[in-house]
Amino acid sequence: MADFLFGSPFRRLIWSSPILHDWSGAVSTPMDWIETSSSHIFKFNVPGFGRDDIKVQLEEGNIIHIRGESPASKEEHRQGKEVVSHLVERVKGDFSRRFELPENVRGDEIKAQVENGVLTIVVPKEPVPAKLKPRTIAVTSKL
Repeated sequence: MADFLFGSPFRRLIWSSPILHDWSGAVSTPMDWIETSSSHIFKFNVPGFGRDDIKVQLEEGNIIHIRGESPASKEEHRQGKEVVSHLVERVKGDFSRRFELPENVRGDEIKAQVENGVLTIVVPKEPVPAKLKPRTIAVTSKL
């Protein structure tokens, strides 16, 4: 019965690698993906994170990996055990996000910027090749 309910189509959907790219134990931050004629633009809310707290890497297989270590969690480690927190309402913690980029990108020209709590990653696209027009090709006896 379980194989009927969770057979191969569902198993591929649930256990396929693109879905599990985010599965790292850290919180995954929400993303906006905007596409223009010349680039893909990804935006993440990262309040309190500076450029030294965030790492962006292009991995094999056109996978982009964004990681952030919370400045608040770093501060806790510095303070030691003598500090007692009476109320903690601000969200703390690290985040991690992985996703596959489209095929038509220029990986060597990716740029990332963090400003006012927003991480923006700009991924330029490859130019679209000119559309070929139908034509007759002459056949010769020699190339």
